[in-house]
Amino acid sequence: MSSPLKVRKENKILEVTLDRPKANAIDLATSRMMGEVFTEFRDDPELRVAIVTGAGEKFFCPGWDLKAAADGDAVDGDYGKGGFGGLQELRGLNKPVIAAVNGICCGGGLELALSADLILAAEHATFALPEIRSGTVADAASIKLPKRIPYHIAMELLLTGRWIEADEAARWGMINHIYPAERLMEEAWKLADLLASGPPLVYAAIKEVVREAEDLKFQDAMNRITKSQFGTVETLYRSEDQLEGAKAFAEKRDPVWKGR
Repeated sequence: MSSPLKVRKENKILEVTLDRPKANAIDLATSRMMGEVFTEFRDDPELRVAIVTGAGEKFFCPGWDLKAAADGDAVDGDYGKGGFGGLQELRGLNKPVIAAVNGICCGGGLELALSADLILAAEHATFALPEIRSGTVADAASIKLPKRIPYHIAMELLLTGRWIEADEAARWGMINHIYPAERLMEEAWKLADLLASGPPLVYAAIKEVVREAEDLKFQDAMNRITKSQFGTVETLYRSEDQLEGAKAFAEKRDPVWKGR
């Protein structure tokens, strides 16, 4: 039986492709596998950026595999490290993640995309949270989406389950960029290459501060920084890369980031 994940590593970039015909839905076993892959990505100093996408042209991911659920996969079963899809609850993930949405992106698939830092979409991509129609709750989306896009739009999507096209998703700020389908992965890799060439310790500091400061008042977050309470910030300030950035600027050359 073929693996539900296709994993590619190249130039400090990890590409993870969901490949479970016909729709790239995620069952418990696949979720646990994704958790292992993204945990290895988090902990591997040689990898700096991840891309997550779906196989084929029709589906990115529709989320939870209802057929597997009908065969006994419990909805509250063991999703593995990082929770459903391996990303949304993975602690300490201080590296950039790009979602390349190549088609239908709904339910838990949209929650997976929302777990990324940047979302690129093909022109034909569509988005929805249809859980309301099956009498359940899009739990992670209920937490994340009202903080990402206007509250009333998020509530409309959650309460009605209506579908939106890529252009509307971009209009509300749900996604970053839209590309023709044939260029989507090329653009995802172009962005990943740009990020992979950047300062990994700065990315780590940005991600930790953004994550931890989400529910803090501005001054409380700043106080935590000045009191050395963000580990990644302190690592950055005491790093070779911090000095390299200053030297490169003074010497009018491109910096060479070592991640230490």
